[in-house]
Amino acid sequence: MELEGLRLYSLESALVSTPQAYFINNPTDARTALSMVRDGSDLLALLLDGGHSVVAGRLAGAFRNIGNDRLADEIVQTMRAVGYDTRETDPFEDRLPSVLSFREISPYVNRIGLLWHQMRDTVIAGFPKAPGLPANSKDYMKTVDEVFVTDAYHSLSIEGYRVTPELIERVRRGEWNPDNNQADSDQTNALAARGYWQAFVAVKESIARVLKGDSPGEILDNDHRVWYRELFAPSVTAGLLRASDLAGYRNGQVYIRNSMHVPLNRDAVRDTMPLLFDLLKEEKEASVRVILGHFIFVYIHPYLDGNGRIGRFLMNAMLASGGYPWTIVPLGQRKNYMQALERASVHRDIAAFTDFIASLVRKSMEDGPLPEIPSIVTE
Repeated sequence: MELEGLRLYSLESALVSTPQAYFINNPTDARTALSMVRDGSDLLALLLDGGHSVVAGRLAGAFRNIGNDRLADEIVQTMRAVGYDTRETDPFEDRLPSVLSFREISPYVNRIGLLWHQMRDTVIAGFPKAPGLPANSKDYMKTVDEVFVTDAYHSLSIEGYRVTPELIERVRRGEWNPDNNQADSDQTNALAARGYWQAFVAVKESIARVLKGDSPGEILDNDHRVWYRELFAPSVTAGLLRASDLAGYRNGQVYIRNSMHVPLNRDAVRDTMPLLFDLLKEEKEASVRVILGHFIFVYIHPYLDGNGRIGRFLMNAMLASGGYPWTIVPLGQRKNYMQALERASVHRDIAAFTDFIASLVRKSMEDGPLPEIPSIVTE
């Protein structure tokens, strides 16, 4: 089939035409495609009509590799039943534990599971060992409070807001008054700063429970919607957003400026977010929760706005789960930060992002100075 000069294949036709090398060079894509096959009827028709005995053996081995023994057996048995000497071979270089589901409505679910599994060893190897939950949670929370202004400045500035330490302190002290001060009501930067403070307070409450030993994945599952609502509540108060905009995940497609990565569609968001929380709940290594929690969240991009800020909140909540200190991504390293995320999203290479965050965490663990705030800034 051709469409506008492009030759299109059905999933089954594409699998029959896929060479051995593709399974080795693109294992995530290959496994994701294989997981989308619900029934072997169409695939077997192509294999039988074309006399593809060798291909049948390769696909049978591929299906068995991802845990679909039923379909693997069906291919081999059917081919042999009509006289083909089909010999099963595994085209992949490694085998996976049972990380795929064959009942999910979205192939993105299996893709996310595969990414998590394939990236976690790289994260563990490149990240400092977790100190463990702090003995004194009050001291830990005190240090979180102390970094708020610096963290808010850098996190908001990364997203393009023009804020100053003075503005951030003013909204923290409650001197932001959109009802009686038109400038506060109109100023996008003030609204963003106030929302960041409200979300920061909610994140601290989540971290306090993490430090008590509660499941960090469970806490994130329950609380991330609260963080989002607090982040944008001031914009609703000011009339810039509708109250319904705080209801939940986005209903439309979003795109990331200057990125080749296209975030998941609205339906895939609803399929994959529960999986992210399940992965966080099951993950034993704090470092993996930190890196892959942040990365997968922004890879999915569940909200119309605020994904970067919430992703960094998530990162710090997961850092707390391992006893790591709160860590700030500096505005001055925005380019490296975004490039590392882009490489992970587009090329599925998590090493650069792991190294980037790990270097910042090491500085925080060594009580290094906080990232600087420029002395001359304008609101």
